[in-house]
Amino acid sequence: MGKHRPLRLLAIGSGLVLAGWLLPFLMVLRVIDASFALSFLSYAALLSGTVLGVVGALQYRSLRDGEDG
Repeated sequence: MGKHRPLRLLAIGSGLVLAGWLLPFLMVLRVIDASFALSFLSYAALLSGTVLGVVGALQYRSLRDGEDG
């Protein structure tokens, strides 16, 4: 496992969480039209971003623990 893989997962997860938050916000403001597909895409982005962020944080933590020992 490379040193930059957990940081990449954290960055991708952060981007997905941001997109999953921004899409419903724009739908509420009626900047973009709300649809079932867009709402589902927003939820999927938020959920997958959260999972990727947690996995990246756990990998980063285990990588850091391996360097200490």
